[in-house]
Amino acid sequence: MKKHLAAMMAVCSVMPHVAEAQEQKAIMSTPKLSGCVIGQYQYVDKDDAENNSFNVRNVRVAIDGRILDDFAYKVQAQITGTPTTMNDAPRIVDAFVEWQKHKEIKVKFGQFKRPFTFENPMHPIDQGFINYAQGVLQLAGFTDRVGEHSSNGRDIGVQLQGDVLKMNNGRHLLHYQIGVFNGQGINTKDVDNQKDVIGGFWLMPIEGLRLGAFGWTGTYARKGSNGVKSLSRDRYAISGEYAAHDWTIRSEYIHSTGYAFANVYNEKADLSKDEVNTAKGNKADGFYVLVIAPVKEKKLHVKARYDLYRPTADWQQSKSTYEVGVDYVFSRNLQVNLGGAWVNDRTLSKHDYCMLDTQISFRF
Repeated sequence: MKKHLAAMMAVCSVMPHVAEAQEQKAIMSTPKLSGCVIGQYQYVDKDDAENNSFNVRNVRVAIDGRILDDFAYKVQAQITGTPTTMNDAPRIVDAFVEWQKHKEIKVKFGQFKRPFTFENPMHPIDQGFINYAQGVLQLAGFTDRVGEHSSNGRDIGVQLQGDVLKMNNGRHLLHYQIGVFNGQGINTKDVDNQKDVIGGFWLMPIEGLRLGAFGWTGTYARKGSNGVKSLSRDRYAISGEYAAHDWTIRSEYIHSTGYAFANVYNEKADLSKDEVNTAKGNKADGFYVLVIAPVKEKKLHVKARYDLYRPTADWQQSKSTYEVGVDYVFSRNLQVNLGGAWVNDRTLSKHDYCMLDTQISFRF
């Protein structure tokens, strides 16, 4: 009898822990660790600035998972670089949670990609070329022309997005997204208590085709000796993409109105430098068109891109890049890219130079 009583007591003592473990399992999924490494060799034949170097272009580590099935979360760090300046220092790039119960409406809160252009949210490996297009880098918050610190296309805020108008084949005709953000870039509080509103939509009339438009209105601010100074930032983008059967054809035009600070925020002291670079003008635009074509589906591709950026929205300061390349995909986790580009930069005394680029990328 004593033995049976002892056994029952042991079972009773274990049951709460089992129930707790089951409840914990239902509340949160096992976190998933992922990331990528992009190694690079680049040669630049620029007059008086020739350079060739090996480089670790990017190292990312991320943790993501689900909470209560309906919520997804992600924390991602870029650990490349040294902490000497804002542009080179390791940083948190993503830190958000998103309610995903319904496809028609999802709510995201935290730090994440600004909903502007097709190319901005793409993975740095998947975008396919030496780097993102110049207009995306300068006008979507990577190395923003306004003087914002390097923010990888991201900001802090809240966003609604979803897919609506479901077709008979199960595909949705319309995607929308709109968000409210600080306007100051990653890991930075608001300065002028004004918010950026950024959004867009795209139609998907046939499988693989997206036709979209985006808008952005807001300010970027600094607090100097004379108080807070805010510069307006009004932008739009027109985008089109066909991605199916291992082909990708994509083109975007981006336009910006608004002045820029003379100094880029690259260290703490820059936050009080509020001089405006009026010589740079208050308009800029960019355009690119690219094709990625399969030679062997899912394995070998050839590619070409024309990429134009005009920092003052005129041809006197324009920079055009004509790029061709090839990639080989060993598996989803390992890829090699070879590329070459001819650059015409009218801001230089010698306008033309060439680039050669090799990148080896792997994901885990």
